[in-house]
Amino acid sequence: MTSTAPVTLPAIAFLGAGSMARAVLAGLLKPTVTVTGGIRTTNRSAAKAAELAGTTGVTAWATETEPDANRLAVAGAGIVIVAVKPAMVPDLLAEIADSLEPGTLVVSVAAGVTIATFEKHLPATVAVIRSMPNTPAVVGMAVTGLSAGTRSTAEQMALATALFETVGEVLVVSEDKIDALSTISGSGPAYVFYLIEQLTLTAIDKGFTPAEAATMVNGTFLGASALLAVSDLTPTELRRQVTSPKGTTERAVQQLETGGLKELFDRATDAALARARELAAS
Repeated sequence: MTSTAPVTLPAIAFLGAGSMARAVLAGLLKPTVTVTGGIRTTNRSAAKAAELAGTTGVTAWATETEPDANRLAVAGAGIVIVAVKPAMVPDLLAEIADSLEPGTLVVSVAAGVTIATFEKHLPATVAVIRSMPNTPAVVGMAVTGLSAGTRSTAEQMALATALFETVGEVLVVSEDKIDALSTISGSGPAYVFYLIEQLTLTAIDKGFTPAEAATMVNGTFLGASALLAVSDLTPTELRRQVTSPKGTTERAVQQLETGGLKELFDRATDAALARARELAAS
């Protein structure tokens, strides 16, 4: 669950302020969070920077109008969050390397980019932690994976954990698991939305209007998730409560099992993992 305890963090710079960075930023703007030294953000577009310019506690720059924006943003920052596209990471790190103060914590949100790549381009006095949040961060219900770099300390991991707990739950894993984590929690919201899409189409095929189908399917997924959140039972136990012996639900579940749903998820996540490794090697 999202942490509601008071949190104090050092000055933070977001390099790249796209949707994921903005979701994390929203967590840092909660009344329970204090960022000493303020928050700085950079974007390429002046129009995008302008969207954040009026936010209390946030200084927004655009490289379009301020070529040194990235260097200005990281100067004096205790935490630097790199949230640009993966292909842009090496050039960005080379640009900011000599502007980072010793002891700075650099947190990667760039999918597929290894800690080794970050550490290769940054001074030895700078620590790196790799993160993999997911889109429910927008509503404060993210699951974020964190992996320590070779130079990061337990205190810095605690700092990164506190940061991401402002938007949900945190799971600390070794880096050899972070790409696999991305195929489960990172891509997972897309799988859930896809299941909702398909069940909605099934409802429409049974004669319901799109609005009726959306009410049934969206409400069922929301209700089931809420029930799981407050229950002490496992998903298997909750499923069994709905599945009466020799009943209609049991017959439906048998069809899902016959269709190999588990094996299908295995293949899907294996494909995602292979692609993550391709990105890391490029």
